[in-house]
Amino acid sequence: MTYTRRIFFKQSLSCASALSALTLTQTVQAQTQTTVLETDPQAMALGYSPDGTKTDAKKYPNYAAGRSCSGCVLFQGKAGESSGSCAVFGNKLVASKGWCSAWTQKA
Repeated sequence: MTYTRRIFFKQSLSCASALSALTLTQTVQAQTQTTVLETDPQAMALGYSPDGTKTDAKKYPNYAAGRSCSGCVLFQGKAGESSGSCAVFGNKLVASKGWCSAWTQKA
C-alpha cells in the first residue's frame, strides 16, 4: 500500500481529533469534583456536616460557634465561595459553612 498525501492528512486529522477529545475529557473531569456527603464513611467518622451550626457540640467538644470549613487551614477554596476542596477528604468539595473534627484554625 502506498501512502499518499491524502492518506497522510486523513490520518493526521483523525489523530488530532482523538487527542482533542481526550484533552477535553480530562479538562471536564478536573472541573467536576465530587462533593463530600454526610453519609460518606470518612465524613461520618469526622463528624462532617455541610452546615456547621448543626454540629452536636456535646459529641464534638472541639466545635465552637463560628468555626467553619472556610476558616480551616485544610480548606482550599477562595474567600466568599460556597464550597472548596479539602485536603482531609482527598480534595473533594466541602461546604464553606461546613465543619468536621479535623478543623484547624487558619494562621
